[in-house]
Amino acid sequence: MVFSLPWAFPSVGYRASLDASRGAGLRFETSGSLALLASMAVCGIVGGGLLWFGRQNQGRIFRKEAMAVVGLSWILATVLGALPFFFAGTYRCSAVRLLGPEDPPVVFDFGWLRLRSQWKEAPRLDPDEHALFELLQAAGAVGMTPEKIRTTLPGRNGEVVLRRLIEREPTWKPVLLMPSRPNGLGDRAGNYRFRWVRMGIVDAFFESQSGFSTTGATVIADLEDSELIPHCILFWRSTTHFLGGLGIVVLFVSLLGGGAAGKALMRAEMPGPTKEGATARMQQTAWLFVAVYVGLNGMLALILKLAGLSAFDALCHAFATMATGGFSTYNSSVGHFVNHPDKYNSVVIEYTITVFMILAGTNFTLLYLCVIRQPGKLLADAEWRAYMGLIFLATLIVIVFGLLHGDFPDFNSGLRHGLFQVVSIITTTGFGTHDFDQWNSLGRAVLFVLMFVGGCAGSTAGGMKVIRHVLLLKILRQEIELSGHPTVIRPLRLRGKAVSDPDLRKNVLVYSCLIMVIFVLSWVFIVGFEPNITWGNTIEHKLIDCASGVAATLNNIGPGLGIVGATQQYTAFSPVTKMLFVWLMMLGRIEIFSILVLFSPRFWRTI
Repeated sequence: MVFSLPWAFPSVGYRASLDASRGAGLRFETSGSLALLASMAVCGIVGGGLLWFGRQNQGRIFRKEAMAVVGLSWILATVLGALPFFFAGTYRCSAVRLLGPEDPPVVFDFGWLRLRSQWKEAPRLDPDEHALFELLQAAGAVGMTPEKIRTTLPGRNGEVVLRRLIEREPTWKPVLLMPSRPNGLGDRAGNYRFRWVRMGIVDAFFESQSGFSTTGATVIADLEDSELIPHCILFWRSTTHFLGGLGIVVLFVSLLGGGAAGKALMRAEMPGPTKEGATARMQQTAWLFVAVYVGLNGMLALILKLAGLSAFDALCHAFATMATGGFSTYNSSVGHFVNHPDKYNSVVIEYTITVFMILAGTNFTLLYLCVIRQPGKLLADAEWRAYMGLIFLATLIVIVFGLLHGDFPDFNSGLRHGLFQVVSIITTTGFGTHDFDQWNSLGRAVLFVLMFVGGCAGSTAGGMKVIRHVLLLKILRQEIELSGHPTVIRPLRLRGKAVSDPDLRKNVLVYSCLIMVIFVLSWVFIVGFEPNITWGNTIEHKLIDCASGVAATLNNIGPGLGIVGATQQYTAFSPVTKMLFVWLMMLGRIEIFSILVLFSPRFWRTI
């Protein structure tokens, strides 16, 4: 958190073009810096307390202890990482959601203990009131000056309309702020505006776990207003990606030592079914991975800076890319740079991030071998070839059908946006340059399927991993062959060699079944528990939206379809559903078993 503090100074973190347009002044971010300092104090107290209680330890960690350490450390990281968001009073969304002109709006209920839904339906608006509310919604947290609101409606005084509305309907009084009733946000108190909702503790947990698990899902609707989320908090948000990229525990191994403890921790945390290291010693392996990871982060940040990004934006997007996280500093994600070709070299930015996403989804052992001039092992690796083949095939399908259905105006546009979105989803990064939720059905279906694929084992990507799908296909082919020829004995082969691990076959099948069971149960629960008001006038999409939300969080993707699509957030969901998403993100990040064993009483009795 120390490294986030300097961004509170305006000379470091100020983004003039954005903040000036929103009326934010050039000033020190007091709330953000105090939140970080308070969070650091809490972390110091917790860390010191744990060190004191563990002062008599023998330094020996075995498999069960390692699984407990991994699972509990991720839970603790989520709690501690949420503190800056909560202490800073970060705002997440407007208290008013407008649907269609004929539909009643939805307003936030500021009462306590609203576990199933925090939203309620408001009375309908007449056409003038709805038009005025649309303009206020577009104005965001800044709102509209009294002079502008008076002349907005043709033939009517907007101020009179709002005052009569509040007198007629008490529902609007808590959420519609007027100059006579200022409510925070500094010099904007003189404007007419909607009230914004602060992040509660559940929202903070969601944002923290999304960062550490490199999911990239968010509950924050406006990232570009420093009055709503200070730059230093925004940088901490991206830093959680950097820390979660290779895994906090892997960093612990590299810093605190190797031996049996390091090996056990590395095996418990590293994603994927294969735990091969580049060297025999786990600590040295961890150091090599960290060196490659940090080096690629630095290289990408430099390239993005040369392409026109500020140091702040370059670092945040480098962290999100190499961690395959997807947190951006702009509401339109990487699409912000694509939409402003006059300010940025958008083509270079887009293709550079695409290449580095592919690298981030590659096994870091293979990347290390390329560094020491052994690229042949990368090209010979069966998983990497399957990974690149899937990217090529999925991109080809998306481009062809996108051109047929008019999703892209020409081939170059289809290649840019199609390739970027395919790589973003299969690597579980979740960046966006195009609203893929508006694509044809087959294009969206391809992206949905890719959510369950993921990157390579030993990479920073989430998902089931390509190697598991390769093994699963081999296992299924063998089982089909055995059903017709039960006497045939054919060993399972991987990378041209017979697999010697007798448990690998079982582990792949069990893991795949667990993913499907957890997906189905979570999907059914959200469909039944989440109220229809979350969807408003798009209730017919509830089944698909819930399925994509579960898939996107369980596989650490971030954006899904519908209300959790490329241009949307998870802010409308109830607190209980958000906590389920937090649990799913944690399961997806550390390979399920390290979290599930924490719920087994037998595990704790025999540890």
